[in-house]
Amino acid sequence: MSHPVPDPVRLADEIARQLGQLADHLSQLPPPQAAQVIARVLDPETGVLGGVTYLVATGSVFAQDQAERGVLPAEVWLALGRATNELGDITLDLEEHAVTLRRVGAQPATTAAKPPAPAPLVIRRRW
Repeated sequence: MSHPVPDPVRLADEIARQLGQLADHLSQLPPPQAAQVIARVLDPETGVLGGVTYLVATGSVFAQDQAERGVLPAEVWLALGRATNELGDITLDLEEHAVTLRRVGAQPATTAAKPPAPAPLVIRRRW
């Protein structure tokens, strides 16, 4: 028995709704579980960020075709291409941290005699 293909617009709306729910849940999770969720979201192959990057890249291919036909302005294609490149860069930047998040998420919840010392935060800017 074949499964009906969902309406793509409704599917996009449902995914957006579920992402909102995930974000709401994330803010209430214990740290190890929150780290596990974030690590899964950041996974470049099977995570949300990789999926969104792939979706935007697919949209860029569509926009290129439509721009070449004169249906869409070239700026739409260029913007989607730029977004694809930037999301790809962000995915690569965060990939190294996903390993750390998986490790933190795998640690058993124990009460430490001495809590970890907070690290000073440094802001890095890209130009």
